[in-house]
Amino acid sequence: MHSMKKQKEIGTYLKYAVLIVVGLIMVYPLIWMLGATFKTNNEIFSSMSPFTLHPTLDGYKNAMNDYGGKINLFSAMFNTYKYVIPKVVFTVVSCTITAYGFGRFNFKGKNLLFAVLMSTLFLPNVVMNVPQYILYNNFGWIDSKFYLPLLIPSLFAFDTYFVFMMIQFLRNIPRELDEAATIDGCNHIQTLWYVIVPMLRPAMVSCALFQFMWSSNDFMGPLLYVKTPEFYPATIFVKLSMDADTGFDWNRVLAVSFISILPQLVVFFAAQDQFIDGISAGSVKG
Repeated sequence: MHSMKKQKEIGTYLKYAVLIVVGLIMVYPLIWMLGATFKTNNEIFSSMSPFTLHPTLDGYKNAMNDYGGKINLFSAMFNTYKYVIPKVVFTVVSCTITAYGFGRFNFKGKNLLFAVLMSTLFLPNVVMNVPQYILYNNFGWIDSKFYLPLLIPSLFAFDTYFVFMMIQFLRNIPRELDEAATIDGCNHIQTLWYVIVPMLRPAMVSCALFQFMWSSNDFMGPLLYVKTPEFYPATIFVKLSMDADTGFDWNRVLAVSFISILPQLVVFFAAQDQFIDGISAGSVKG
């Protein structure tokens, strides 16, 4: 009995040791990036250590410089979240409603429509760039100050992955709850709001976090549809901060990058518990 307990303790220690090592390996690039913002170019390329003996704040000072006229780091970050936050809200709402329709109702052509919906998962985004650009250009949405090409598709459950994820969660929610709500006098909208949405909250948080991070890091979308420097988001600003004529001040580039991802880190750690609950719950079929 004692030997079995000892083996169990050793196994636990080994498991945590492996997890700590893997965790350090995964987080090291972020730690190195933070440390490199305080280094000079020579130090950045001469050492893999995130620490420096001669720290400098030049990277952060230069990160506040304007590039492209009226644009600076903080206005670029404001531009980013001016369309990212509405996009997250639109995505969660539209994907929840769409998943509710597919997951709870039977209607003519449902299987065909669902197959078409799922087939879009296998379509690379780059294939859609040209037809989407032509379509949005005909609508007059290119270079819109309201970022219409980036926002409007999210109103129509454009992100198929999130619809699929919501449907998987819905399959874990007993239909008896819907029937009980109907007996209590709820219509379909009330059932969705009072019964389904509270139970879907972990999935909705996961959906919101994924969309928040993906949209905040999106470079191709703003590059295609935003032409005016005043409207550039942070991803474009990071590229503008790389001055190829005079050489890269890498501490400045890394400082701009680190400041631009801080909101994402804060949001992720603030919602990580529900995010993990959503991911783990989605892997269980009840």
